[in-house]
Amino acid sequence: MLKERSLCVYKQKPALVTAAGDKITIQVGEEEVRARIKDIELLHEGPLTSLNELNDVPRANIREVWELCLDEYGAEDKSLTLRELAELAYGAFTPAAAWAAYRLLADGIYFNGSVDAIKPRPAADVEAAEQRLSEKQLDSVKRAAFIDRLHSGKIDIEADSPYMQDIAALALGKALKSRSLREAGIEETPLAAHRLLLETAYWKPSLNPNPSRFGVSLSPPIAGVPPPPEEERVDLSSLPAFAIDNEWSDDPDDAVYFEADGGGGTLYVHVSDPAASIHDGTAADKEALARGVTFYAPEGISRMISEEALPFYALGLSETSPALTFKIRLNADCSIADTEIFRSTVRVTRLSYEKADADQRIAPLIAIAGRNIEKRLDLGAAIIDFPEVRLIVHDEQVEINPQQNYKSAVAVRECMLLAGEAAARWALEQSLPFPYITQETGDMPALIHEGLAGSYQMRRCMRPRNLSTKPGLHWGLGLDIYSQVTSPLRRYTDLLAHQQIRSVLRGEAPLDNDALLLKLGAAERATVAAARADRATMLHWKLVYLLDKPDTVWDAVLLEKNGPRAALFIPALGMETSCALGRNGKDAPLNSAVKLQLKSVKIPEYLANFVFYS
Repeated sequence: MLKERSLCVYKQKPALVTAAGDKITIQVGEEEVRARIKDIELLHEGPLTSLNELNDVPRANIREVWELCLDEYGAEDKSLTLRELAELAYGAFTPAAAWAAYRLLADGIYFNGSVDAIKPRPAADVEAAEQRLSEKQLDSVKRAAFIDRLHSGKIDIEADSPYMQDIAALALGKALKSRSLREAGIEETPLAAHRLLLETAYWKPSLNPNPSRFGVSLSPPIAGVPPPPEEERVDLSSLPAFAIDNEWSDDPDDAVYFEADGGGGTLYVHVSDPAASIHDGTAADKEALARGVTFYAPEGISRMISEEALPFYALGLSETSPALTFKIRLNADCSIADTEIFRSTVRVTRLSYEKADADQRIAPLIAIAGRNIEKRLDLGAAIIDFPEVRLIVHDEQVEINPQQNYKSAVAVRECMLLAGEAAARWALEQSLPFPYITQETGDMPALIHEGLAGSYQMRRCMRPRNLSTKPGLHWGLGLDIYSQVTSPLRRYTDLLAHQQIRSVLRGEAPLDNDALLLKLGAAERATVAAARADRATMLHWKLVYLLDKPDTVWDAVLLEKNGPRAALFIPALGMETSCALGRNGKDAPLNSAVKLQLKSVKIPEYLANFVFYS
């Protein structure tokens, strides 16, 4: 029976019984707690006046006490009580001695068991426990010294590396917390971690944490892709086909050709055919789904599909290539009259945009592109055109080159849009569950500015695109039905569309609507993560590029005024920024050329600070 003023244990803490009987009240620390008898373990009947008395315990040589107990109670059939241990160690059984003896038992270094049957631990176990305790105490001393160095900002990179790992893990998005930051009294956020890693020079400014932070794998795919199976294909190797891309592209997945016929004609869009051997549920399919897209970063490429598949499926890397061909008959106004989709064998000529612009064989495609743009604009399309740059990183050095505008690039874009529209209409006619892309109408202002300011306006009005198994309007493109089918080597949703199309061509059952929705959801999550990582990565490398260029002056275009601040675009960097208008910007009209001066760069904050230059 518990008595008032007795000492007990409640949730591994000492407790003073202040009221006993049917209802038990105990004091734990500064609090009074109502407790059940089964949750309490009696240590000493007292009387204990205050929990502060438990601090008044004589010093004892615990190892010597353990050695005595090992001699006396080491046998299997012997044990001692808490009272006996307290008297041996501290000379008397007082509440303070009882609590100290209980702590010896709870520590588990020298004793184990229960308060009624305590056993001294074997010598080998004690030596191992003492070694662990010694290492822990030494680590505690080292960690305290590390925290002091962390506060000073002068760490020993080699010696402190073990303690910096949890900070790096937080900055990389691999952990949610950091013991080192917590003990240093620093906010446990990726931004604070990144800032500290740079301040201490543990990380170089060039280290890009963004792919890891957004969950994008940079390791190559491990699932193999079998070569194309033997199957019936239409031989189009005698027909011209042009894969037009940037000169540095090494994974061409589409080729085009236009055959004029009166006012209209036939557009051939040949697309790489990895779905020939990447079937639903295979290892390569699951890995591609997890990645969502091929991730192109200035420091390297992380492909969606194993690079070993490129010689099989990338168009133009071999003398002939297997393809999925979209044969689209166009009316004079570029509307689609009819679409055929079939497996083919094609002979592809690869051209850079620069060479294609000068090649007369591409002129019909450029003409078709112009007509399709007119058609889309008439239907309300919003064409946004911002100058682009290419970032190259080599040995941590960043190079930024403006991208030239090519007519053939526009032609390829429009051919891909026509293929996406044609595939969507074909799937709808077949009643095929299919990945459609829709976009709701944006809330456009009555007045659209010209130039980059207008493009900036329109982009801010854009609604997010939606992946769905139901067709609908894509407002930005000016299309009443649309899908994407021309990059199955680079985008999983395109590969999924090909798998659905091929099921029809083979006379097999495609994925039903529910199964397709599940895969679309997973692919979209991976794609969104990769898009965020891409934006953050591009900005990271631009900031690295600017880091050693303080006070440099840049040409910019004024996009928008919003109160005391302005939105601007720096074409040479492909970068948007905002800054205070100041007297130099207050009177400048939209689209006007202005000059900005770089004042500071903060990589962890994704921020470059500019001011108007006078």
